Amino acid sequence: MWYFYATMPVQPVPNAKTQASSEYSRRIDRVIDYLRENLHRPVKLGELAHVACFSEFHFHRIFGAVSGETLNNFTNRLRLEKAARLLRYSEQSLTDIALDCGFSSSATFSRAFRSGYDTSPSQFRKSGEIKKSKICKELFPEEEYGLPMSAEEKRAAFPVRLIDIPERQVAYIRVTNAFELDRVLAVLKSVIEWAKSQDIFSQGILFGMTVDDPHVTPKHLYRYELCLASSFPFECMEGMSKLKMPAMRYAVIKVSGDIHTVATAWDYLYRDWLINSVHEPEHAPALEIFLDKENATDWSHFELELCLPVRKLAEMRSLNSGSRKSGMIEMKDNKRATA
Repeated sequence: MWYFYATMPVQPVPNAKTQASSEYSRRIDRVIDYLRENLHRPVKLGELAHVACFSEFHFHRIFGAVSGETLNNFTNRLRLEKAARLLRYSEQSLTDIALDCGFSSSATFSRAFRSGYDTSPSQFRKSGEIKKSKICKELFPEEEYGLPMSAEEKRAAFPVRLIDIPERQVAYIRVTNAFELDRVLAVLKSVIEWAKSQDIFSQGILFGMTVDDPHVTPKHLYRYELCLASSFPFECMEGMSKLKMPAMRYAVIKVSGDIHTVATAWDYLYRDWLINSVHEPEHAPALEIFLDKENATDWSHFELELCLPVRKLAEMRSLNSGSRKSGMIEMKDNKRATA
């Protein structure tokens, strides 16, 4: 087995959890202040993650967990609220207001304003009234795949444990446009067949690795890596690459169920457990380990371990945005491939 379970208590510690929650809030508050000061220009995800001292891999989910809104919705709301104030209390032209609020043109601004407030900027300037605001909606609308479970039900259904995983060699194939299920399943099947041909399937660990955030990355660019870790030597097939993943600690939830159960477990891990724990994410991707390898391509039912890389909050250090070096070391003898 390429990882071992460490007995690490994850029982609630009131004082520690309060401090952890406060630390998360302080960091997100810094991001909100930074956004307010820079609404006039596009702000990249890596820039905001750096302000918060969080990894880009996990920043978007953490922001949503703490603030109650996605980063995109929050930023758009701030821009529209600023625009509404300028329309009401200034004599700036629509074009100037659009640019001052970070929109590329007055046309883009008008579409966003109408979408958010169900009225045009010029109509609002004349009347000063917003009869219907589409952006004043429930902060946490039900996710497309989530189950309607209370926090207590999630806590009971998805106990979290901590494990230490040692350094390991990993073979992988990267899939782009990974929202297309057939592409992912075809690559997963290829990895399984390759592992069996190398006689490393039975002892190897089969897992998927999320490189991008599906809430941020455009669907056609979204990447998902199908991987197999082995303690025995192997030769990569054509189109496959190799990397070394360093020793790391993970917060883990075991999941048995359909895609709705998996989505709910991930949501709980980030939104409830993480921000109330004494941990923060490492700058490395989350993993989905397939426990039932023989049936890994049957996505009507999953047997998974969801693994979030973490470290103690006290170990916080500055992160270089956009770098994957602290999470992975890529081998030079194989080129990365796109499925």
